[in-house]
Amino acid sequence: MKSSSAVSNTETPVQNSRRRFLGGAAAGTAAAATMAFPAIVKAQSPVTFRFQSTWPTVDIFHEYALDLAAKINDMSGGELKLEVLPAGAVVPAFSLLDAVAKGTLDGGHGVLGYNYGKQNALALFSSGPAFGMDANMLLSWYKYAGGKELLDKLYESIGVNVVSILYGPMPTQPFGWFKKPVTRTEDLKGLKFRTNGLAIDLFTEMGAAVNALPGGEIVPALDRGLLDGAEFNNATSDRLLGFPDVSKVCMLQSFHQSSETFEVIFNKPKYEALPEKLRAIVTNACEAASADMSWKAIHRYSEDYIKLQQEDGVKFYKTPDTILQQQLQVWDRIVEEKAKTNPMFKEIEESQRAFAQRALAWDMDTNNNRRMAYNHYFGRRQTKS
Repeated sequence: MKSSSAVSNTETPVQNSRRRFLGGAAAGTAAAATMAFPAIVKAQSPVTFRFQSTWPTVDIFHEYALDLAAKINDMSGGELKLEVLPAGAVVPAFSLLDAVAKGTLDGGHGVLGYNYGKQNALALFSSGPAFGMDANMLLSWYKYAGGKELLDKLYESIGVNVVSILYGPMPTQPFGWFKKPVTRTEDLKGLKFRTNGLAIDLFTEMGAAVNALPGGEIVPALDRGLLDGAEFNNATSDRLLGFPDVSKVCMLQSFHQSSETFEVIFNKPKYEALPEKLRAIVTNACEAASADMSWKAIHRYSEDYIKLQQEDGVKFYKTPDTILQQQLQVWDRIVEEKAKTNPMFKEIEESQRAFAQRALAWDMDTNNNRRMAYNHYFGRRQTKS
């Protein structure tokens, strides 16, 4: 019995030629398919970074750290995963920089003011009036006008082995929470006050007895009488941390920290060992998170600003212009003294000043007066038709 695959003796030359053509075509298609669709190679295991914030879990700042991690995790398709821990999980908040530089942690989320003790010029990226710039302007200077290069140079000069990325513009911080309204500078004399960064120098020269504490320790210190007043950041953080439980007076507007941003840091060897694609994802995720954070902040802070007044009985007062003007004068003296002994401080300050002069002129001449529009639409004299 002949095999079913054998060619029939009765096959015509045309049929034989067609069979050979189809067989060759099928073989070619299979080869092409093999070339077009190579064998799937099993993906490498995801890279996991232990990443600690400097914030307690209750604070919206820790939520921002989680938001950033979620963007990196999603954009990398799971190839890079940030495991976010709260302040104190591995090291205290003020020890984050050292822990990341040494590799105890792979990365972290905080603010430059917490590292002020390492090099006082670091605080220029987060403290003071920044010549009138808001935080978004400072980020513009950081990315496009030399600020990033200066920060990298600053870290290198003190031997801190990290990759630093600034993101997340914060609004002007309140002057602080007090037992009663502060109406003149003399009210600060001898007052036990919490702040950080170069604002320590500012409030000290204005007469306060300053104590730098991380966010999670401020309200307990106020409650125990270890502090008479304190500033932190915003309506949402202040409400979540419990400020209205220990104080009913909050002074708004101040030049001590009117342009602060967040800082994301990574252990430099571990970060540079990542594939170029993942490093690009981190950079772009930080910028995406920066925009998203600023939008979330407007929504959440404005909600909690109302709740603090209507539900918590907090009274808000505008800081008197006389105090604001004195802050600027004191700041000028601080900057002048620091620049005399710290060349990096002087270089950063001069770079910011040059950028601020043109950016502010453009901003003030270009953008509308919000107060005018607000009064028009929501002022007390407005009546419904």
